[in-house]
Amino acid sequence: MVTRARRARGCRPRVYIATGPGASGSCGLGDGGNGLIEIMARYIDEILQPGERVLYSTNAHWIFYFPAILAWIAALILFILSRQTIVEGLVLLCLVASGLAALAALYWTVRGWFHRFTTETDVTNLRVVHKTGFIKRRTFEMALDKVESVDVNQTILGRILNYGDVTIRGVGEGIETIKTIASPLAFRSSITTR
Repeated sequence: MVTRARRARGCRPRVYIATGPGASGSCGLGDGGNGLIEIMARYIDEILQPGERVLYSTNAHWIFYFPAILAWIAALILFILSRQTIVEGLVLLCLVASGLAALAALYWTVRGWFHRFTTETDVTNLRVVHKTGFIKRRTFEMALDKVESVDVNQTILGRILNYGDVTIRGVGEGIETIKTIASPLAFRSSITTR
């Protein structure tokens, strides 16, 4: 069982994995006798300065799973059709198409999960931090006192599902756009409300 630890008394959140009785997690987190060992820290936890604290965290929106969801539905429909027909060639065709759709769905599911897993967007009391990528990592940081404006761009679907693009303009820092993040208005408010 994998659990994400919650922030408690200045402890930094980390991902823990159950390993067996006797092991214990840090920051006084109870484990119910299962034992927890830290396996990975978030990027923001590695770069926090003394006195700096995280005010808001968001991530890429679940809409990244949308192609995978459509492909899983197509695979299921094709599989059901293969069971409803009695024509031998059509059964084989539906099963092959269902398998191909399932492979595509699996690829898009893993791709969407990996993108969300390797993307972090945080606002601290000092700066805005955005990190994406795992092997090829791209980071963006801007001091809050250098932020000139924060613009949110949402489509109709983005407004319904609460995602959008956020463009941050900095004084002497340039322009940075963070695409398809969850709760973009709350993210903007966490930057502009100081």
